Amino acid sequence: MIRTYAAGVGFLAILASGLVHSPALEYLSWKPAAAVPTATVTDVPPPSEATSDAETAQTSERQRYERDVDAMRTYRPGYRFWRQVFTVSNGRIAFGSAADGRLLATFPVKGDWIRGARWEKSSIADLLAGRPFRGGLAAFADLLAGRPFDGELAAQHEDTVRLLERAAGPVIYHKTHGSFIAEGVERYGDFLSEWGAIFERFGVPAEIGLAQGLVESGLRGRVRSEAQAVGFCQWLPQNWERLQQLSPVVIEAYNQTTQMPYCAAHLAVLAAKYGSFIPALSEHHAGGVNVGRAIISGQFAGGNDIRERYFLGAELTLLVRQIRPPGYREVVGGYGLRSFRYAEMVFGNTSTVVEWQAAKPQKRIFAMRPDRSIPLDEITRRTGLSVDEVRRFNPALIHRVPAGANLYLPFHMDDFGDSMAFWHRAPSPEYAAVLDEFLSLEERYAAEEWNDGSLFETLRAFQARFRATGTEEGMVMAIVLGYELDELAEGQRMQILTNFRSSDRVLRLLEQGVREREAMLPTTEIRSGWTRRNALLTTASMSWR
Repeated sequence: MIRTYAAGVGFLAILASGLVHSPALEYLSWKPAAAVPTATVTDVPPPSEATSDAETAQTSERQRYERDVDAMRTYRPGYRFWRQVFTVSNGRIAFGSAADGRLLATFPVKGDWIRGARWEKSSIADLLAGRPFRGGLAAFADLLAGRPFDGELAAQHEDTVRLLERAAGPVIYHKTHGSFIAEGVERYGDFLSEWGAIFERFGVPAEIGLAQGLVESGLRGRVRSEAQAVGFCQWLPQNWERLQQLSPVVIEAYNQTTQMPYCAAHLAVLAAKYGSFIPALSEHHAGGVNVGRAIISGQFAGGNDIRERYFLGAELTLLVRQIRPPGYREVVGGYGLRSFRYAEMVFGNTSTVVEWQAAKPQKRIFAMRPDRSIPLDEITRRTGLSVDEVRRFNPALIHRVPAGANLYLPFHMDDFGDSMAFWHRAPSPEYAAVLDEFLSLEERYAAEEWNDGSLFETLRAFQARFRATGTEEGMVMAIVLGYELDELAEGQRMQILTNFRSSDRVLRLLEQGVREREAMLPTTEIRSGWTRRNALLTTASMSWR
């Protein structure tokens, strides 16, 4: 992406977190953009060949996604800022508007802040023209002159934020991670269309699934986090081991194209649970107990539908975490700042993956499942592909493809096994019917009923029905539902959330949090209230891989 910068003054910042409640929309000047259509795979059969159930599931998926985007615009209108974080090269601090996510400026993490600052000309000009700022940009130089990068960093953040908010309104800022993404996009960007088709087969919008992979792993299959989470959607090794125990085929977790159906199926299950991809994504990151507590807190805070309960509960949870009353961890658990921002990061990068897909010629990915172990040198000899190209399609491949695992190539070869590329053909009527009914569970059951075990037998029945379709994607859904059933059978989540809901101590902590929030959020003037809410949810750092 080409940007125009202006020299100016800079500062170092890590993260200012803010949540915008619906009244703040009264003064937002930006117009919501239409949802970006998902690019399609040319070899997928045209809609006329799809079953009515598949069409219904796809329509339901898009409607759910559009409702989520509307909720993001209402409660986290700066969510598009996270696109800047993942497209600007490392070594900078991106500073954007919390009102619409526009990039205002970037600043060097190290070095001369004044000489190294880069301002977005159009954004700053518009903001300063609309909101006269006494002293202009020179005030920043006066503030920062003679104040080196030292122990006064926290105070410097506060001073700079107050000055910039006078000109630009509420702000959000974070270290950039574009270099983290660039390598994966360069190597795997021509696979986005095929990978997107895999997500769509499970009722997950391609841009949501791909953006999650972008945020989690930079699209790479062999990435490991500090917690040793693996690959595209960053599951822990024990998660993959349990899935392997449930699977009749070999799962090579370092292959993105192998991981992707399981990542997609997991999001599909969580979206059916919540009726929204927002808490579904958050559960992927923070876990069902932490998100369950946040939703209960949001109900206490007056949230109506699942999205509002999640957003208000997340805000209240973060507030309690910051004021730290005695016993606060009973409310907060493991829900932290990255949990609070995770869905924003994903939604903020949906347009990023769509644009990259459109800009780069796409390649097809064919899948074969050999019934024997195949050495790497045989694959290169018979295909004429280089070792690097074979490993680009199969990052897990070191010496050989195990029998019963998938081999991925840019073309099909019968000698290597039957085609497993289900995304190249229309879904079977049986699978489409079961998926459509499964994704409609939100209409009959609340998320709380998933957590208390009420749906155990219903989910077991769906597991059997998916398996009975005899399809690859049906098998994956059955495996992931088996994983979910295992967690429900343990009963730990149900017990924790039941105790949380009935705890007098938790009730008192939530009441204290609401009182603190109301005291810190002026009601006489909307803009100052929004600014104070941003200040309320400010922190010095956010952990990152």
